[in-house]
Amino acid sequence: MTSTPPTWYQMIHALELMTQEERKAAMPATLSTDELVARFPELAAVKACDFAIEGPHGTIPCRSYRLPGDGTRACLVWAHGGGFVAGDLDMAEAHWVGLMIAARGVNVMSIDYHKCLDGARFPLPSDDVLAAWLWAVTNAAWLGTTAQNIHLGGASAGANLVAGVTKRLRDGAGLMPKSTILAYPLVHQELPPASAELAARLATESTAFTAEAVQQINMHYAGTREALDDPYAFASNGDISGQPPFFILNSEADSLRSSGEAYAAQLEAAGVTVVATYEPGTSHGHLNEPALPAAATSIQRIFGWIDTYR
Repeated sequence: MTSTPPTWYQMIHALELMTQEERKAAMPATLSTDELVARFPELAAVKACDFAIEGPHGTIPCRSYRLPGDGTRACLVWAHGGGFVAGDLDMAEAHWVGLMIAARGVNVMSIDYHKCLDGARFPLPSDDVLAAWLWAVTNAAWLGTTAQNIHLGGASAGANLVAGVTKRLRDGAGLMPKSTILAYPLVHQELPPASAELAARLATESTAFTAEAVQQINMHYAGTREALDDPYAFASNGDISGQPPFFILNSEADSLRSSGEAYAAQLEAAGVTVVATYEPGTSHGHLNEPALPAAATSIQRIFGWIDTYR
């Protein structure tokens, strides 16, 4: 007899019973920096520096990545994913991405944020991402860039957060990014219907992100039913006009692709410049898989997007 997979709420409950050390140990194994350099020798030239900033809810861990040398470069402020309850600066979706983008000549500030555990809910992680962005703008010279040459991006839950923060910036919270980059985002309180092509693709794949799972994830993040309608909790809510250019990179066999595609259509209808695509042969979270050739292709796509704005 096969066992029934745990629900999202059951997994969250298990995480909340763990210590911080136990939560980190429960994360999937990730490659060390030395192992990453062995696979991608160009990463050896990148200098990484851990630091922390103070946000409205406490300390925010950060890590900068850059090649040696003077002069200003484009910069990417980047937020990893993890379903709003997991992930850190050492996971490949943060560390490998930071190394790979920096190796191509774009400085990176990778940021952490409050996870929705132990009573934390929206807007805490959004506030952390906003605080990190404002710090980056104020300290652009230290990051080796200028305030006007910083892009904001994230993956999965991190993509949700940066999409919401981009709207907060549009609404007066600070300088808007040069562009916003979303990797396989979830920006709708309910998963939009899949296109016929995506539905056919998903029919041959198993996915953890069923409509029921998405409802559980979103409700846990929002904390209240009222927050599900908040325009910053889920960026597809409300007016989305007046934002900077967007690059949306989806995974091919990913039910959340319907959210990324629907948001791209909404942005285009609102007069916002947007380019959306998906990475063939990938499933959700593929930037967390450095051994996957398609993940390196996605890195090049992200770099290529930033490079067009230099």
